[in-house]
Amino acid sequence: MSETITALAFVLAVGAAAYSTWSPCGQSMLSQLNPLAERTRGQRYAVTAIWFVIGALAGGATLGIAMVALALAVDAIGISAAAAAGIAAVCALIGAASDARLLSFAPPFHRRQVNEDWLPRYRGWFYGVGFGWQIGTGLATYIMTTAVFVMIAFGALSASPVVAFAVGITFAFLRGIVVFATARRTTFESLAALHRRFHALGPVVQRAVMLLQALVAVVAAYVAWEWWGVLAVGVAITAHAAGRVRITSRPPAAEEASRTSPPSAITS
Repeated sequence: MSETITALAFVLAVGAAAYSTWSPCGQSMLSQLNPLAERTRGQRYAVTAIWFVIGALAGGATLGIAMVALALAVDAIGISAAAAAGIAAVCALIGAASDARLLSFAPPFHRRQVNEDWLPRYRGWFYGVGFGWQIGTGLATYIMTTAVFVMIAFGALSASPVVAFAVGITFAFLRGIVVFATARRTTFESLAALHRRFHALGPVVQRAVMLLQALVAVVAAYVAWEWWGVLAVGVAITAHAAGRVRITSRPPAAEEASRTSPPSAITS
């Protein structure tokens, strides 16, 4: 087991949990699970929030069990620490490129929200734990960043069931405790101010998680191939970025002309 892979897996868990909060589900939790909303439904915010965190931890345990199975498979294969670091570097590089929209695929990969019909139908503890579990798994609702998948890959590549399970729990716990961000928002004005600041920070967090994955790729590449690996990752990032710039900077008129202009004919 590589200690570097282990450390990077927890770093990715923090980054993935952070930006996942900006998903439609994450924002819904802040708008629906707060003292004002809970009071209008006749529920106690503290009870709902606590059960939400408990549900998130249960979801993290579910994710962690799946990661444990993957870690056991990697351990059974018996790949070397250097090979694991090399695979990890490639995964993180793909994740960073995907989040940067340099590839043909990009998050969100899964467009699903929790069922808002639960709110008027069930008690706070029930929808709290139910919503928390779905959020905590990381895969049951909107997936905003490829870092979620990269985190799972790093947990598996650690080849340690303990590390894999702990990474899943860490991710879920961080997602769950965000519900307490609204604990002191007891007026509509203060709640609206929180949402404005939250919305403004979204692009900043997105770029930060993208750069975090790129940095993780560099560190893993160094562990696998030393400075040659760092150079390879740098070249790959530069090449993808340069290609993207060329595509997006092409004048629309010229692009349209290239599609509509008939081929030239030779006339006598």
